[in-house]
Amino acid sequence: MAQQPNGSHGAGGHGHSSHKGHGSFKSYLIGFLLSIVLTIIPLVAILKDLVEGTAALVVLLVTAVLQFIVQLLFFMHLNEEDKPRYNLMTLIFGLVIVLTIVAGSIWIMTNNAVAH
Repeated sequence: MAQQPNGSHGAGGHGHSSHKGHGSFKSYLIGFLLSIVLTIIPLVAILKDLVEGTAALVVLLVTAVLQFIVQLLFFMHLNEEDKPRYNLMTLIFGLVIVLTIVAGSIWIMTNNAVAH
């Protein structure tokens, strides 16, 4: 393939000149600090018995979801994607597959007539 003057290969434009930069040091630092805080909150809340039972589960799940969102936005750069959003579609498809497997497994385990 002939080398184009701008450093890209052919009409596809796979060169580094058209590639958008990823996050800055500031965004990585913010993401890292948020991840640390979202890890420490449930750890301290549960180990120090600040919350118990259902409240502990809620704190754990809420911080887990927030941690997932921080990872997607600050480290996987899901919000910087151009159209079409293939990474987002792939992520949603993967989540649907995982949820289907988990829900199906739970349903089979609770309705297993052999175990009763």
